[in-house]
Amino acid sequence: MNMIGPRERLSDAEIGERLRLAREGRKITQAAAAEMIGAARTTIVAIEQGKRRIQMGELQKLAAAYGTSANAILRREAVHLDMVPRFRKLQESEDETVEEATRLLNDLVRAEVELEDALGIRRERRYPPERPILPGDLYTQAEQHAQELRDWLGLGPGPVTDIVSILDLQLGVRVYVRRLPGKIAGLFAYDERAGACILLNASHPHERLTQSGAHETAHFVSTRRQPEVLTEDESFASREERYANIFQRCFLTSGREVRQRFAEITAGQSHLTRRHVILLAHAFGVSREAMVRRLEELGLARKGTWDWFVSNGGISDKDVAQVLGEIPERPSYKGLSRGLVPPRLALLVREAWKKELYSEGQLARMLQLDLHGIREVLDGAEREESEADELVRIPR
Repeated sequence: MNMIGPRERLSDAEIGERLRLAREGRKITQAAAAEMIGAARTTIVAIEQGKRRIQMGELQKLAAAYGTSANAILRREAVHLDMVPRFRKLQESEDETVEEATRLLNDLVRAEVELEDALGIRRERRYPPERPILPGDLYTQAEQHAQELRDWLGLGPGPVTDIVSILDLQLGVRVYVRRLPGKIAGLFAYDERAGACILLNASHPHERLTQSGAHETAHFVSTRRQPEVLTEDESFASREERYANIFQRCFLTSGREVRQRFAEITAGQSHLTRRHVILLAHAFGVSREAMVRRLEELGLARKGTWDWFVSNGGISDKDVAQVLGEIPERPSYKGLSRGLVPPRLALLVREAWKKELYSEGQLARMLQLDLHGIREVLDGAEREESEADELVRIPR
């Protein structure tokens, strides 16, 4: 453990508050915590209120039970925030897998903010204005907001090929891609200090991950201060979820551009074929089903067209290969540590390591990666340091 000097030491009240947040994040009662250190519940109450100084042995036992470390509790620059209770208010959060995903999002946000603090970086927010959902036609609002965001980002009519970089580098959202239980597609939360935060499932195919990212972007645009969990069995019953579902489709497949591409690809044809669907889905970077559903929505295909394809053999990967041939795979975040750590966070990690503020082991624990994973993120950092030259120094 790093030694903590007198001026760096946290007050008993600060330590108590950090312990309370860590305990509540793990849903451990004060009575259970007291039993872990062989004390009365009133002792835990006094420690959390800063009225009784905790002993190092007690701190180590409680920190381990709370899924953290004594060093993390005592480190001045360590960030302690807890978004878990906000998600518990949602019906979906009763699922243990959702709670685990929420804790992961919370821990990754906390790690990124701590790195910023350690490096003396203040992250400026240049978010587009929030667009609340108003009474009236939902489709018109979602379509307008999606097009406005595309214009604000300068995306033009092309496909969204990398939703993570758009969220991370252009919108300034804290976005993470990690393997989650299959039913969870994404989480969104907003914290006053950390800002907008999104966690996406790296186990899902690229097209599905892109759709989930666009869905969570809708919540960022319209209901920014409400936490949200997107699951595979989402019913889209609420007005907010229906809006997000429409926004997702309009953002990824602009109606204006879909109509134009559809007219070009089907010119002179009398029936919609698998080939048409494959070419359109590839052009917009979405799944075949999402593409056909969008055509149905825009009146370019009859209602029930996708169901007809499914009942008549579907549109297989073999069909795709016959139409497109061997094409390079789209960007994938599955199994790639550099993909699991988005671009901006990777820069923070490398800079913190080069300045010797954190070791490989500390960074791996903070970002919940193994040593092999953190070394992939740091790959090339030593060369960057050795090649540093006054000519390429950034003017400050």
